Amino acid sequence: MAIWLVRAGSHGEYEEKFIKENKVFVTWEGLNVDLSKLQHRTELTAEMGKRYSSVKPRTIQNWVSQIWPFAHDMRIGDLVVIPLKSQPGIQIGEITSDYHFDANAEDPYYHWRTVKWIGEAIPRTHFGQDLLYSFGAFMTICRIQRNNAESRIAAMRASGWKPESIKATTNSVTDSISDENGNTDLEELAHDQIANLISSRFKGHKLTRLVAAILKAQGYTVYVSQEGADGGADILAGTGSLGFGSPRLCVEVKSGDTPVDRPTVDKLLGAVSKFGANEGLFVSWSGFKSNVPKEMAASFFRVRLWTRKELLEALFENYDRLDDEIKAELPLKRIWTVAIQEEE
Repeated sequence: MAIWLVRAGSHGEYEEKFIKENKVFVTWEGLNVDLSKLQHRTELTAEMGKRYSSVKPRTIQNWVSQIWPFAHDMRIGDLVVIPLKSQPGIQIGEITSDYHFDANAEDPYYHWRTVKWIGEAIPRTHFGQDLLYSFGAFMTICRIQRNNAESRIAAMRASGWKPESIKATTNSVTDSISDENGNTDLEELAHDQIANLISSRFKGHKLTRLVAAILKAQGYTVYVSQEGADGGADILAGTGSLGFGSPRLCVEVKSGDTPVDRPTVDKLLGAVSKFGANEGLFVSWSGFKSNVPKEMAASFFRVRLWTRKELLEALFENYDRLDDEIKAELPLKRIWTVAIQEEE
């Protein structure tokens, strides 16, 4: 059983199509050639050279090394890993078909394989840091093998995708930075490290303190409920020095490992009315079940959903204005680094 990384667009723009249609696609635009009829990689190199004449030969070779395995090396029963952009999770599926080509498909969906998704997305925190380094490779399609990835993911599958019990060693993490599959997305990996620090220092109800600190940095006056029964709201927040201004927010914070479902979000909407708030904010560290964001369109002007991604974005934007106690618990430093991407 091989493990394949397949990205659903650099910004997650293909995620919904992949998951809804139970397929993974090659998403290079204009590549309308049947890969199964090509016998050698040199033939694919020639075909891509015709279609992408302005692209450097080295980049073409890099693309060929990703696209060729999709048609010729993947097998039924292999697993595909899709790091999601819409939530802090990893979607995993089992390949259930051979390679297919459809010349009449909408560009770029000419090439596909069917997959059976294995439940909901798995929180990134369930995977060892060294595996996350491999998942952070800049390649769009590649095989994941380092640090016994295949056997470890098989073991996680057998355990019902519980968090790995064996922590990644310093050496394995260091080795993974120079992954054989290419350059690594350092920003994503830094976010994972910060997320791990938050998970360890703001467990359970303590995450509510961090959210409240961010809201205070944004100019809100906040009330934080005690741990335990909260009557439907972990935080009440209003603008102005006394908090009597608008907007008035009713905030629920979930720090668990399970994505939040629609009924749980609906309870927040009820709390908005109960507490006389204007809007609601639901913060779920492990994200939301896939149907929730789509079904909440009717409540767009009443509630916002924050996953780990939005929480980190708000943290980075307001970090300098956080109180000293929070910054001491969560010490961060802004740095600049070269933005390495695939050549074009």
